[in-house]
Parts: sequence; structure tokens; C-alpha cells
Amino acid sequence: MTDAIRIHAADNVATALGDLAAGSDLTVGAVRIPVREAIARGHKFALAPIARGERIVKYGFPIGIATADIAAGAHVHSHNLATALHSDDEYAYAPTIGAPSPTPPSHSFMGYARADGRAGTRNEIWVLPTVGCVGNLAARVARIAGERHAGCIDGVHAFKHPFGCSQLGDDLGHTRALLAALAQHPNAGGVLIVGLGCESNQLGPLLELIAPERRANIRTLSAQAVEDDEAACLALVDELVAGCANMPRTEMPLSRLVLGVKCGGSDGLSGLTANPLVGRMADAVAAADGKVVLTEIPEIFGAEQMLMDRAASRHVFDETVALVRDFKEYFVRNGEPVSENPSPGNIAGGITTLEEKSLGAVQKGGKVPLVDVRRYGGEATLPGLTLLEAPGNDAVSSTALTAAGATIILFTTGRGTPLGFPAPTLKIASNSPLATRKAGWIDFDAGQVLEAGFDKAADALLDLIVATASGAATKAERNEERDIAIWKSGVTL
Repeated sequence: MTDAIRIHAADNVATALGDLAAGSDLTVGAVRIPVREAIARGHKFALAPIARGERIVKYGFPIGIATADIAAGAHVHSHNLATALHSDDEYAYAPTIGAPSPTPPSHSFMGYARADGRAGTRNEIWVLPTVGCVGNLAARVARIAGERHAGCIDGVHAFKHPFGCSQLGDDLGHTRALLAALAQHPNAGGVLIVGLGCESNQLGPLLELIAPERRANIRTLSAQAVEDDEAACLALVDELVAGCANMPRTEMPLSRLVLGVKCGGSDGLSGLTANPLVGRMADAVAAADGKVVLTEIPEIFGAEQMLMDRAASRHVFDETVALVRDFKEYFVRNGEPVSENPSPGNIAGGITTLEEKSLGAVQKGGKVPLVDVRRYGGEATLPGLTLLEAPGNDAVSSTALTAAGATIILFTTGRGTPLGFPAPTLKIASNSPLATRKAGWIDFDAGQVLEAGFDKAADALLDLIVATASGAATKAERNEERDIAIWKSGVTL
């Protein structure tokens, strides 16, 4: 493995692939660079002198402006690089002809056929509380029912949250839309929605958001309306289990898969290994006419034009522009700069500006044409890439991906996290030391790309995706890490 990499010929920085000692010399491409100071893995250094005010380029695109003169071989990071992002960017409709679609892979998976034509990768019972007040009731019911029905379904899971009351307007609408979408997920063979009775998020309006043809496997209960709420819930879960118990898996093409792509706790290698590797998975699933969902709108700021150039129509371009501008306005309305990212963990890992983070993050969508834009709580319905409204927060965005119909989530990380979500979530480490150190969290080591290349790693990851879709448990599932988080965007009464 080389010591550092220059990603694009236009770049004036390179990225260290391992820790570099001060005073060492290395060759990047045909350029010999004296390393002037210690450079940590994932961090950048200058390939040539960079003057104050000059653009710093990585991935072939500007990632910010030098705030001081930088010598060749010097560390480039927060002390001498600043964002150039602002809230009033202009966008141009200039669709580009993408690369030819790859040959669809011949892989298939063993999934669950649903009555509406969708496919599940799990056959579970989900218990969804309308409001935080009955969250513990839902969890207790799921635990008892899970023990009672072990072996005949893939599990019983409750998804607690603190919302559903003291909410107004669009904020309440977000909670309601998200829960209604989860209730229709193909991985749930049955769903019990438990209400309290006096909450803002009433059962009636929530059910109105659920397609009538998908209500057959949904039961509801208002806890205030019955004497023994636990017994009543368990009876309804028993009924749901009877309707989907011992359902067989059947062979299905990748076109039946819905892939959610997400990055969390990135480092300087995320855009070199894990994210482009996931992009190859997006290309493979889309080539087979499957669906891919990309979200984390604040983490495309600075790279949004790249996605817009892949819009399948003027309408999709316009919807993308509207979504990005609405999200920037959300920041401005709350008195925050649109560049308020990366996180402390990202910075420690070598990412300096949001532009840099975004240029790495959008690679998760591969080269797939952008065919649709969905607002929070919306469902991906078209083959190809769907852009979904949600913030960058790991739990909120991964829950939104699940609600959009993702039956597998690919979650890249350079820092690591134990979090898991309703849909099976594969954690993909950007670097091998993380994969080794946190083997109980990480499902796949994308650091192998640096040694073995993308083709070998892509074959291995696609095999893992197929195995997971066919029932193999992820690390998060084995660790019983299954949670949701809802986007809170308004006042609390």
C-alpha cells in the first residue's frame, strides 16, 4: 500500500493512508514531497505551495479557501483551510450523459413476498407507539410476544420515541408521516399501532395516511379504552403472528431490493474507500432495476450540483433545487450557517469543511440517475436513485431511510457506532484498524480496498448484502440495537 493518495489530477492536496512522520519524504504520483509535520491517517497535506486565498482542491473540486500560506508537505486542516459555502448558491440545469449502466449482477436473494408486490428481507411484527407515553407498554409487549412466538417469525420489535404529544402543524405532521410509513414497511409481516387516547397524534388521522390495501396486517389499540392494555395488545400481536407465521422465503431478483445508503462518523478515508464502494453497490442494484435511497441533505451542501446534473428530468432537477434551498432556509431560519458541519469526530478523522465531507458523501449514490425526490416520510417508488428529505443525524436519517422502504441500509463509518435501525443495517468501516478494533460493531472492512482493490471488495460486499437480505443477522441485530428517531422540527407545547 502506498503512503498517500492524490485522488484527482487537479488536486493540490493528497490524503495520508497511514500516519506519516515529520521529516519523511514520499512520492505522490511523480511528485516528491518532504513531509514537514506529522500527518495522521486520513488527513491532508499540500502537494505544492498554496497561497493564502487560493482554492484548495480535492476530488477535483474546491473544498474551501486557504486562510494562510501553506508550504508543500504541510498539514492542511482547520488551522489553514476554511469553507467557502454560503446559503444563496445558484444552480444550473445542465444534465450530463452518465456512464453506461453496468451489467446487472446475476445475484438473487431469498426474501418474503408481500401482497402488494414488494419484498421483505425480514418477517417481523412491529409495535409502534403513537406517543411516548405508551412507549414502555409497547416495549413490554414486544418482549413478551417475542419470547412467546420465538421460531415462527423473525422477531417482535417495539420502536419507542418521545413524540406524538405537545406537537403542532408540520412538526406533528412529520411524526405522523414517519410512523405511517414505518407501519407499511415490507419487513413487517404485521404491525400493532398503540395509542394512549388523548395525544395529538390520534390514531384516526394516522391511519388515513396508510394505503387501504396495506391495512390488512395492521391492528390498533387505544390504551385508555381498555381495562388491561397489556393483555389486549398481546392478543392483537397473537392475531398478527397467526397471519404471517412460518412464511417461507422465496428466491427474488435484486430488482426487488430497496437499498438505503448512509454515512455516519466519517473520516478522511470515507470518501476514498467506504463511500465509493457503497456507490458500486448502488450502481449494481440500480442496474438490476432496484431502488436506491440517498438522504442527509445538509451533507450534500457543496456537492449538490453533481446530483442535480444526474436528474432524469427538469422536474426532478427543480424538485432537488427546492429541497436543497428549503433545507438551507431551515438553517438560516434557526440562525445557523449552512456550513455548520463537519462534526468533531469528522474533524478528528481528517475532514475539514462541509464541501470536503459532501464530495465524499455523495459517492454513496454511485453513478445512478436521480429519478425522484421525496419529502420526509415519503416512500421510494421508482427504480434508480431517490433523494429523500432528512437531516444528517444518524438515527433520524436512517429511520427516514427505513420509512422510505429501505429493506437493507449500508452505513459507512470511519469512527464507528453501535446504533441499529428497523431495517437490517450493515456497518462498513472506511479503515481496517476500526474494523479490527470494533469487530462487534462492524460488518465489513472497506479498508481492504487500499490493498485488494475495488473489484474484489465489491464482490465481497455484494455477497454480504445478498446473505443479509436472505436472513443473515447484522452485528446490530445480534447486539439487539434496533431503534428509531423522529425529526423534531417545531415548538413543543
